[in-house]
Amino acid sequence: MPESNRAPFTHRLRVYWEDTDAGGVVFYANYLKCFERARTEWLRALGFAQHDLLQREGAMFIVVDTAVRYLQPARLDDLLDVSVELREAGRAALTLAQQARRDGALLAEGTIRIGCVTPGNFRPRRIPTTILERIG
Repeated sequence: MPESNRAPFTHRLRVYWEDTDAGGVVFYANYLKCFERARTEWLRALGFAQHDLLQREGAMFIVVDTAVRYLQPARLDDLLDVSVELREAGRAALTLAQQARRDGALLAEGTIRIGCVTPGNFRPRRIPTTILERIG
């Protein structure tokens, strides 16, 4: 499937104590949690709550590859805008570009590849057609 022309989805979230290290800076691995929350809200905004996807379609998404670049620190109480942009949709995987910004300043960016699998055995499966049609 070709690349999407849709505008990026953005989810706003606040940095809490649990997200930071001893210096009050977001711990580098926690950007992946921010990205995960934004992807979950992106799917929800498209009409696909993850639990419903699991129950109705017998499908779930798992992260299969990540690459993250860190540019500036986020700190306790910052409001972050975390974006999700579809880069490529295949039969069983999606490649997404994600960014975390504070007041427009880019803090971290990454490419995340998520694969669609069957729960239980985690075997790759086709992404449900309803999702591919909606993200197209």
